Amino acid sequence: MTELTAETFRPFVGKIFQAAGEDLPALTLTAVDASVAPGWEDAPRTPFSLQLRGARGRVLPEGLYDFTVDGAQHFELYITPVHTPAQTHQNYQIVFN
Repeated sequence: MTELTAETFRPFVGKIFQAAGEDLPALTLTAVDASVAPGWEDAPRTPFSLQLRGARGRVLPEGLYDFTVDGAQHFELYITPVHTPAQTHQNYQIVFN
């Protein structure tokens, strides 16, 4: 398998990530964050995170999911819902470190 990097996901910003499974919410990739935090400058791999957004209704529980992106690409990713004060949507994060 090819190593996943921030560059792998940049073309998918604005695209739909759909978790495999019945009636799971679709999420939109809103950002790829590859900021290097202090202490990570010499890491063997550059850490990054994906920020996603979904509808406010049903929250996708934390866990490992097989995502289809833009109807074609497949990734197995561990996702976590994050505190979202806005009443209009739910935010999620996928971290690679």
